[in-house]
Amino acid sequence: MEGMSAEITVKGIRQGVLITLESGYVPDLMVQLKDLLHSRASFFRGGRVALQTGALSLTHADLSHLKQVFEKHGVEIWAVVSDNSETREAAQGLDLETLVELPVAHTEPVEPPSEEPAAMAGLFVNRTVRSGQCLSHSGYIVVFGDVNPGAELIAGGDVIVWGRLRGTVHAGAWGDADRSVCALDLSPTQLRIGNHIARPPEEKRRSKDVWPERAFVSNGQIVAERWK
Repeated sequence: MEGMSAEITVKGIRQGVLITLESGYVPDLMVQLKDLLHSRASFFRGGRVALQTGALSLTHADLSHLKQVFEKHGVEIWAVVSDNSETREAAQGLDLETLVELPVAHTEPVEPPSEEPAAMAGLFVNRTVRSGQCLSHSGYIVVFGDVNPGAELIAGGDVIVWGRLRGTVHAGAWGDADRSVCALDLSPTQLRIGNHIARPPEEKRRSKDVWPERAFVSNGQIVAERWK
């Protein structure tokens, strides 16, 4: 991807961010990953990362060093996805979840911006997002249409739905709790902002009375108010 080493790729997934280290010389990959985190600090800060290392052999010291580098940038490594038994054993020694394969819903690749912009670029979608579809974007997402049950939106910024929001939505997906979700009918299956999660009460989902609402984080929990 443009602006990134061919040996490292970044993708938005349901659980946060997936960073894949392609085959290569481990010390070189370490340096490139440090450079990526340093140059895109605000993109990653506060996020959760799964590290996919394929067949690469990483020692306990390698992973411990990487964990410290991520923590220095306010990023949590929660899992290591590896085909290598030694790497998985080293990850388990650091109390990291280990997987041979990560089940990932189809998403659009997310590229960290090449520079730190004053405002994140937006993705505008002029259609209904149907069940089984997933839209992922590093900035904000605006949908002119409905988001059906079984559909999913993942945004680094805010989410605005000019219609009915009935699917799953995650604003501030890389740990930014200052983001919000707005919709003309806010009745998602699941709503996440940053690292906070909420589900609407059943009476709200069954209610025929709808009005525009804005959801945001206040005092450590997600709340909703009328959107004017």
